[in-house]
Amino acid sequence: MKQRKIPQRMCVGCQEMKTKKELLRVVRTPDGDVLIDSTGKKAGRGAYICSNGVCFAKAYKEKRLERALKQEIAPQVYEQLREGLSDG
Repeated sequence: MKQRKIPQRMCVGCQEMKTKKELLRVVRTPDGDVLIDSTGKKAGRGAYICSNGVCFAKAYKEKRLERALKQEIAPQVYEQLREGLSDG
């Protein structure tokens, strides 16, 4: 039998390729909202990040999420993301 391909994505924080299941998806919806996509299937532009604080801090400091989503992100949204990462 053929082995199925395991989808891989790059973390915007550490720039490492990991399996899609290991990463959290942050999505910019068509309305312009930025939120955590727990299902991985919401419509919109997505960026992936590891669920640890180090990757989030690096992505925040270097504005990598903003570049990946092609939109400025409000500080309140970053705070919600930080809370979502600590819960996950």
